[in-house]
Amino acid sequence: MNKNWHVLLIMIIIGALLCAGCTQQAAQSEKTVGKTADTATPGYKTVVDSRGVAVKIPTDIKRVVTISDGLVEGSMIRFGVQDTIVGVGSSCIQRNFTYDFPSVKGKNVTYVRGMNPVLYLYPKLGNITRIGESSVAINYETLAGLKPDVVILRLGDCTLRYPDDENVKKTITTIESLNIPLVVTYGPNAYKTAKVSGITDEIRILGEVFGKEAEAKKMSDYLEGQVNMIKERTRDIPDTQKPSVLILGLSPTARSQGGAGQVFGRGTIESFFIEDLVNAKNSYSEESATFKTLSAEQILANNPDKIVLCTANGYHPPMELYDAPYYQNLQGLTAVKNKQVSALPWTPCNCGKRLEYPIDVMVIAKTAYPDKFSDIELSEWLLEFYENLYGVDEATAKELRSVQWMDWTVKS
Repeated sequence: MNKNWHVLLIMIIIGALLCAGCTQQAAQSEKTVGKTADTATPGYKTVVDSRGVAVKIPTDIKRVVTISDGLVEGSMIRFGVQDTIVGVGSSCIQRNFTYDFPSVKGKNVTYVRGMNPVLYLYPKLGNITRIGESSVAINYETLAGLKPDVVILRLGDCTLRYPDDENVKKTITTIESLNIPLVVTYGPNAYKTAKVSGITDEIRILGEVFGKEAEAKKMSDYLEGQVNMIKERTRDIPDTQKPSVLILGLSPTARSQGGAGQVFGRGTIESFFIEDLVNAKNSYSEESATFKTLSAEQILANNPDKIVLCTANGYHPPMELYDAPYYQNLQGLTAVKNKQVSALPWTPCNCGKRLEYPIDVMVIAKTAYPDKFSDIELSEWLLEFYENLYGVDEATAKELRSVQWMDWTVKS
């Protein structure tokens, strides 16, 4: 009897261990499935974000918090889901800007009503609750109080920049600890080597989030098509005929530190635009230099064939480089003497490229190779671009050109 009891006890223990193993294996499988495939939960779907993390989100999204300088919001406007935005994480998509500078000709030059295109397209954005911005920590209490169905965070913009940054890691962990679904996309600067193909991936992910896959593909195909057209025209230019191009930020911060401007080296998205897309030479060859401050002497020594001015703590048109008293020491530059200076659109919080990035590429291309693009009237091309990107009419496209301070392209 005792022997039979011992045998029975051993069998019970073995069975219990086997069941425990099965339970543990099932739990592990459920966790794995949750990161790689759609869940079977009714009313939910799974989207894999730029981190490779599968995020379970509602299929019917009513409330969204964005942490982005315009790409996420612009995509949502194009998808027609902008009314779901209940919180934002950037002040630069909410503000109306002015900029002025003195002139040796005796009058200040003033620019007014500059803004991110998303604010013009969706004015309500200016009054939406802001849960964070560049150099300001995320307010998690405010975020939680908004009760979002999903938070969409774009890394590489000014609020949160690099995946390896400890503050970024802490932010992601904290948001996820609030049991709020978090979808993360990587802008070009979130990668070790900047690239624009990531923007296509971002648009695709956002299309999946909102069930707008077809619209997302149409939008990214159009953007890529514009860039490919530029590449096709310049791809066969030999090295001996490539001009040197310097993207220069006439930053007041640089001047306050004793410098004259800021530049971008190889490995940056700006250099990628110049060398890989336009097929010209980046005049500044230092690796991975982003917003690197140079003195007037260093810029004069660099002496590029062409200069393209970018947003850098303010908007900077060619006239500022030509006429501002504090830049008279750069009048000896070849590009200045030959009037080979152009300007990119006003891009507040200019940390990461957005949906309008083909405009930058086109401006660089027309500056570097005017003969190759003589058939393209930039003022008209811009209108067509806005119309196709955002699905707006010509009148709205003209307003978008104005708020990005690109009316200098219109011939008087």
